[in-house]
Amino acid sequence: MPAVELWAGALSLLLIHGESGCPHSALNAARLLERLSNAPDLDDETRELCERASYRLGQLPHKETPNAGAT
Repeated sequence: MPAVELWAGALSLLLIHGESGCPHSALNAARLLERLSNAPDLDDETRELCERASYRLGQLPHKETPNAGAT
């Protein structure tokens, strides 16, 4: 079973995205969920949930941040 910290990190990022709409949190949550879905000892149902959530989060449109890169 993957480390508890990975699960906690994915859930935390998912909540941050849900509360703030932060696209970086969604992308990082998707990456963690993808990593979790590849764990060899994960049951099939949990693997499918991780894969579906990762896919959906990865498909979200990314908003441009105003003044991004401006100094």
